[in-house]
Amino acid sequence: MRRSFAVLAGLLLTGACALPASASASASASDGDQGFTFKDPRITESSGLAASHLHPGVYWTHNDSGDGPYIYAVDSRTGKTVARITLHGIGAPRDVEAISIGPHDEIYLGDIGDNLGGKWPYVWIYRLPEPKQLKDQTVTATQYVVKYANGPRDAESLVVHPKTGRVYIIDKKEDGGHLYEGPATLSTSGTNIFRPIAPVDLWATDAAFSPDGRQLAVRGYLGGIYYDWNGGRIRRAGRLDVPLQGQGEGVSYSVDGTRLLYSSEGADSEVVAKDAPGRPAAKSPSANGSPAAGAGGDSALKIGAAAVAAGLVVLFGLRRLRRRS
Repeated sequence: MRRSFAVLAGLLLTGACALPASASASASASDGDQGFTFKDPRITESSGLAASHLHPGVYWTHNDSGDGPYIYAVDSRTGKTVARITLHGIGAPRDVEAISIGPHDEIYLGDIGDNLGGKWPYVWIYRLPEPKQLKDQTVTATQYVVKYANGPRDAESLVVHPKTGRVYIIDKKEDGGHLYEGPATLSTSGTNIFRPIAPVDLWATDAAFSPDGRQLAVRGYLGGIYYDWNGGRIRRAGRLDVPLQGQGEGVSYSVDGTRLLYSSEGADSEVVAKDAPGRPAAKSPSANGSPAAGAGGDSALKIGAAAVAAGLVVLFGLRRLRRRS
């Protein structure tokens, strides 16, 4: 008899817990931000990742040094490249390490790598409009010369604030680096000086702003940290759930801010999606305008809790009757 009670309780608990899980799966299946694998054989050293503003479910990436002036638009639902953009009007890229999209749907590419830790007296940033049509094409880009206020350094993280459009770089140092702030407006007529404004407690390989600009996610090879932006006076908020990857060098928020996607170098490399910390789950409207099953996670949890409570009442009632008899 005790076994019967235990089995019934287990079934009730399992059924109740399955309700929100099933609903969540229905919601997540409706978008393309659940992770994917690069299928393009030309993408062998993905070193940056950015969610498209104009094309839902598309992510921009690029190779490390040696590829050329190219960026790739990848459909996250299939992993296939849907456009390769050739940058025109710039010099030969040296070591492209980061990509970010600003508030005016402009793509920023950071040619900021320096594996020798200070060989290059200056580095470059390229800016181009995000193409409205996804097809192989050549786009004219603007090139900016960048120097650091405290001398040359290696860096792999470049981010553009989604509200102000200001550009920031995080240098890459094993014992932790710094967040560098660029001028309010980048200039093509002179050198743009980036100045350190806050320490970053990580060997940073990429970073990304949340869409609302309130959080800064920074990843490394073996972990990550997210900060409250706080107007640039960043405050450490917690650790990121960074997946173990071969050479993890990319991170991006999904457009709705509910997911963080992590990319890695290597042919046929996987992009892994994780829930963004401290963010509400994505809502997916149904065809009739009401929330889809996945958007009702809280309701499902309440229903599940009620089912468990009712089941326990029944169990205890039956047990009490049994004792009386």
